[in-house]
Amino acid sequence: MPPAIVVGFVGGFVRHDDSVHSEVQLAARLRQEYPSGVDVETFESYRGEAARKKILSLLGADRGAAPTADEKRNARVILYGHSWGGSEAITVARELGKDGVPVLLTIQVDSVSRFFTNDQVIPPNVAEAVNFYQPDGFVHGQPAIRAADPNRTRIIGNFKSDYRGKPYTCGKYPWFDHYLVKPHTQIECDPDIWNRAEALIRSALSPTGASESKQ
Repeated sequence: MPPAIVVGFVGGFVRHDDSVHSEVQLAARLRQEYPSGVDVETFESYRGEAARKKILSLLGADRGAAPTADEKRNARVILYGHSWGGSEAITVARELGKDGVPVLLTIQVDSVSRFFTNDQVIPPNVAEAVNFYQPDGFVHGQPAIRAADPNRTRIIGNFKSDYRGKPYTCGKYPWFDHYLVKPHTQIECDPDIWNRAEALIRSALSPTGASESKQ
């Protein structure tokens, strides 16, 4: 089985290594759990092309050379992200499809479309996709994703969270997140959301490669 590649995209203008954010924390847990056989990377939401190039470089057994058709076909790639990062995950998946690279799983958490992008339609090179969102506040996520080709992509689900009336628990986040985009931030620091995302990633990385269908 070829090595797997997991790429996470942080939201907004967050640094790719800012450990306050759940996307970065998830990557750290995966690196610890899979010290070999799985390459885990994080990128800013505006560095999708860099992520794509990194994935292609990792696919080639001869590092520095373009991956072969077989190496592309046997790729095991997982993409996840929050906010603009969720949208960027789908953009990168779409570009990888043009490269002939399949994607095992995409995970969007309160995905917000970047300019002139489409984070609603999941490209046919993606085997499974899941969407977690919340509908409130000035910034809120994509409420529904669908497959461009339902015969090739299984939508695990569009799962709604409601934070109205709940206390703000993202204590280490910047003050403006609390006051300007509170619900959008709350879903990002919600451990239940990221535990579910992590379970799906671990399932996709398992020998059977089948993600859990019950959420």
